[in-house]
Amino acid sequence: MASTFTKRILGNSTDGKAILVAAIATAGTLIHTGDTVTSTFDEVWLYAVNSSASSVKLTIEWGEATAPNGNIEVTVLPEAGLVTIVPGLILKGNATALTVKAFAGTASVIAIHGYVNRITV
Repeated sequence: MASTFTKRILGNSTDGKAILVAAIATAGTLIHTGDTVTSTFDEVWLYAVNSSASSVKLTIEWGEATAPNGNIEVTVLPEAGLVTIVPGLILKGNATALTVKAFAGTASVIAIHGYVNRITV
């Protein structure tokens, strides 16, 4: 059986629009929830925009909130446009769906854009 690829919006996005990171600590703002089917893989692409005049530390909680294993940290420069944060990393389907969450050093100045390529084998 051939694999199928489907481009999808992020699980917590409304109509493909940006997700504002309101959280300033764990557990972060929900960005995406993976599938519960173990033969499904989500290739996740995330981009951040910092609308403030100061650099802001952004933490992505990748599948878990445990530091450092589940954390991806990056400082997003002010007004730098779209900055690649997650370049197509994979989340495997799990009976208990894995999540991607985010929190930032300043509330409500980082917006997350992106999409998911869902791969079913």
